[in-house]
Amino acid sequence: MSLGDESNYGSDAGRPDGMGGSGQTRTRLPEGEGDPYGGARRPVRASRSLITVVGVVVLLIAAIAFANRGNGTSGDSSDGSNGSKRPGSNATAASGVKPVTGSNNGIASGFAHTGQGAQSAAANYAVALVSADIMKPARRGDIVNRVFVPDQVDAFKNKLDKAYGKPLLDKIGLDANGNAGKGLTYVSRTAPLGTTITQQSGDTATVAVWCTGVFGTAGVGSTSPVTSDWFTMTLKLQWVNGDWKVASFSQKDGPAPVNTDSKASTADEIAKAVEQYGGFTYAR
Repeated sequence: MSLGDESNYGSDAGRPDGMGGSGQTRTRLPEGEGDPYGGARRPVRASRSLITVVGVVVLLIAAIAFANRGNGTSGDSSDGSNGSKRPGSNATAASGVKPVTGSNNGIASGFAHTGQGAQSAAANYAVALVSADIMKPARRGDIVNRVFVPDQVDAFKNKLDKAYGKPLLDKIGLDANGNAGKGLTYVSRTAPLGTTITQQSGDTATVAVWCTGVFGTAGVGSTSPVTSDWFTMTLKLQWVNGDWKVASFSQKDGPAPVNTDSKASTADEIAKAVEQYGGFTYAR
């Protein structure tokens, strides 16, 4: 469940993030039919196929070696600590640095006081802020306490309580406690695909997190079926009491790829997947 821009929570009638998408249809033509030249294609000679396969394997090996070449010693910045707004060529390479040292009730904590630590914090906080638990009053306060800087906790509790009040809960089929009806499962799960620092100076950092996720209510009779979404969340972080915390955040749509023609799973399959597959601790 994406929050949308922090000044406009719950703007959409069916979704608090106000985001939507459009489907696309692709038409596949059977091979061999409608061939203007008539007849099937001639088989490729075995020796030529072997050379092609070997060439592809060599290229793959070279690509993997190139991708793993970044070791943090080059001039490229992978964590944005030099203030660059563009990640280096090794932006997604493993750094070997442990992302966090602890966890607070399922939310990662203990991030390093570095650009890389800020990116790890932003990715994990984005997941928490659009989780299914944020819809539940009993869990929302705890999430806000653990994610936001102390002097912003009360303000964001009030904002989120208004955003996820009874009118919105009624629209998406949840009760006052943020729970779905009998036989239904509310789904809101986000997966960060990448992060980048847009600003960093001392104890402050601004991090953009590109995300995808699934949102909606699974089950027979659901009025808001589970669908996917793409969005970018920007979090302004401060270093407070030995950890990165959120001072403010905003969100915008995309970047989104072209929709595929994958067969949609049943509501029961989606509900079971949410229950069976756990989440991750995210890091740069």
